[in-house]
Amino acid sequence: MKLMKTVGTLTLGAVAMMLTGMSSGQAQVPLSAYTDANGFIDVQILMCSQLAGTFQEDADMLTTWYSGWYNGLAKKHYIHVTRAKLFEHEVILYCKAHPDVKIISAIDVLLKEERLSGAYK
Repeated sequence: MKLMKTVGTLTLGAVAMMLTGMSSGQAQVPLSAYTDANGFIDVQILMCSQLAGTFQEDADMLTTWYSGWYNGLAKKHYIHVTRAKLFEHEVILYCKAHPDVKIISAIDVLLKEERLSGAYK
């Protein structure tokens, strides 16, 4: 009985250490880590790994900014909130799967796929 209790305690301890190791191995980095000396982020060079590795609220804010940037380039002055949130989620998922791609390239790929599929007319 004492042996089983010890094995159970060791197993729980190993699981706890494994979970702790998994979460600390994926340390999140705030977007402020990527700013220049003047506090700006060059959004054209940010990599998907940086988006995927930041805090969720930072990733949401950054993808919203990109959405506004692209809509501004297209001379659009409106937002479809549901579509925007879905697209932001797709960008983050794409970036997690393709960490070596620039964020603007990921957005370009997804926008082209969206246009080809005719998903949002």
